[in-house]
Amino acid sequence: MPIAPQTLLEWHFETVQQEFSPKDVILYALGLGLGRDPLDRSALQYVYEKDLVTLPTFAVTLATLGMWVKDPGTGITWEKLVHSAQRATFHRALPAEGGVTASARISEVWDRGSEKGAVIAVQRDIVDSASKEPYCTLEQTLMLRADGGFGGEAPPATGVTIPDRPADEIQQFATAPGQAILYRLSGDWNPLHIDLDLAASAGFSRPILHGYCCYGIAGWTVCQAAGRATAALRQLECQFTGPVIPGDELAFHFWQRRENEWLFQARVGERVVMNHGLAVFRLP
Repeated sequence: MPIAPQTLLEWHFETVQQEFSPKDVILYALGLGLGRDPLDRSALQYVYEKDLVTLPTFAVTLATLGMWVKDPGTGITWEKLVHSAQRATFHRALPAEGGVTASARISEVWDRGSEKGAVIAVQRDIVDSASKEPYCTLEQTLMLRADGGFGGEAPPATGVTIPDRPADEIQQFATAPGQAILYRLSGDWNPLHIDLDLAASAGFSRPILHGYCCYGIAGWTVCQAAGRATAALRQLECQFTGPVIPGDELAFHFWQRRENEWLFQARVGERVVMNHGLAVFRLP
């Protein structure tokens, strides 16, 4: 059933506050798959409380909005919703513990037609609770697969084009069969990622991996490919174009566009599951 776009554009989100600890930072990194090799020094700094470093993409787990899409007032058929794209601008590094405050709004509502659904963009600004200094600006794009046909404008085409040439760098990343069960402990409680019956009703053979988890893996992997510290990551965006099943092996293909810019896509076999990816690093 079509949504009412103005209702969503005027949707009120309460300000959310959250305290986080080193345990939360470590659990997030473990949920992405870091720390599987206890001899890998490059990953230990993200899972060991001694001199702990916080991954920039940890920000997506902070002061979240919960399952707001289940509110009947939204008109959203939440069982058919998928996370279709993510963008973040990281203004400064997150500490290993602290408090944050987030404010959110629905910034865009697009119509793909009654057969293809609707698309909305939810912007979330995360700041330090005490100083009010910004940590990051997040834009989550959600595809409402059963809620299009209200007569609105179609979503714009992405501004990121993947080159038609072999990749400059390819990185493999193997996910684990139980990874979604672990990752959801970082705060994404959508049952699509653990409930076998719900996943089947949504058209999937089994629970799928979180888009946010894939996004965090992409952030880690592009830093490895570029040879840059994670703290240097300033912007990260991509589209989620196919489901990732826990246990799948992701092949990330990277193209360097400028000194500090890398384009990427991720594949599972021949399927492209993440596309139109862009990572921008701070210049030295």
